[in-house]
Amino acid sequence: MEIEERQVDDATILHLKGRMLIGEGTELLRDKFDSLMEAGRKRIALDLGGVPYVDSAGLGEMVRCYKIMTRNNDKFKLINTPKRIRDLLSTARLLVVMGDDDDWPS
Repeated sequence: MEIEERQVDDATILHLKGRMLIGEGTELLRDKFDSLMEAGRKRIALDLGGVPYVDSAGLGEMVRCYKIMTRNNDKFKLINTPKRIRDLLSTARLLVVMGDDDDWPS
């Protein structure tokens, strides 16, 4: 998996590309997210448009990011979520919680 970071106003957009799987993909996201938190970023969106597949570890990492952000009263969203992943999140009842928000810059 690859991650490209882009800053738009006060929002940080992480464009993810590739499969989000246990191991390298989830570790890469964890490291990137943790560095953003250390830098004091308050609005983070994961652009999942380039992610064809997420396994349970990838899902767990997204939940971890969401929990940290909401605990700090920060904003976290998923954007450009492919139908396959949106269906998975919906089945797990996470889409309602994390959202797939169109009001974020993309």
